[in-house]
Amino acid sequence: MEDWLARLVNSLNLRRLGFEAEHISLAAYQRLSTILDEAQIRLVPLEGLVEAIRVLKEPEEIELITRAVQISDAAFGYILTTIKNGMTEKEVAWELEKCLHEQGSQPLPFDIIVASGPNSALPHATPSERVIKPGEPVLIDFGAKIGGYSSDISRTICLGKAGDTFNKVYDIVLGAQLKAIAQITAGTSGDQADSIARAAIKKAGYGDAFGHGLGHGLGLAVHETPRLGPDSSDSLADGMVFTIEPAIYLPGWGGIRIEDTVVLECGKIRVLSKAKK
Repeated sequence: MEDWLARLVNSLNLRRLGFEAEHISLAAYQRLSTILDEAQIRLVPLEGLVEAIRVLKEPEEIELITRAVQISDAAFGYILTTIKNGMTEKEVAWELEKCLHEQGSQPLPFDIIVASGPNSALPHATPSERVIKPGEPVLIDFGAKIGGYSSDISRTICLGKAGDTFNKVYDIVLGAQLKAIAQITAGTSGDQADSIARAAIKKAGYGDAFGHGLGHGLGLAVHETPRLGPDSSDSLADGMVFTIEPAIYLPGWGGIRIEDTVVLECGKIRVLSKAKK
């Protein structure tokens, strides 16, 4: 960097150079300062500038995300034909990861979650050697990546006969998600979007069991602007891609989360994920 940075900036006749304050380490900042001080160029910390540019996706970006979603959909379809009682969470995660790569995914955007039984009550569970048993929730959360752009999807399934608790909680979560998908429009704020699903879950008596926000932006990073949560003032607009993922987590029993990748177009949500619910 010492060989080219000052020369490049001087050729642009700059006196100030902005940097992403949330992504530059102290060591990198000190190195930049040393190089640019000699050129009398001042470093200016910037927050949110690049994120604001990235929040509205262009058609080419949406196309790449759509392709990543299609890989996720296909991989989930494969898992439905492969998963069986007696497999461990790790075995299912490995089958899923192999399929994602075979379908053309680049390195996965985040570690796959396969959580069964009580483990599924942990929103960020890590696949373990736990054996999957009949009648319990199995929460699967994963994504693919194409051209640097990510997808993100969660599904919760049950092998064998589902009990009353599973059916009841699943219907509540699915209903909350469908309600949010139908009612979120351009101009809705992040906290308003969250409240649509949260109100449905709270009305059903599980308000304290939904412990995270409704969703997050998606693109080059798996978590980016906008945020859909109780404290978010982000305004949703056409061109934004984000997730909608209500959930209910019951410690000791398990959890159910249903997550889709969506895009706002013409003021309304278009669901990109097509995997079976």
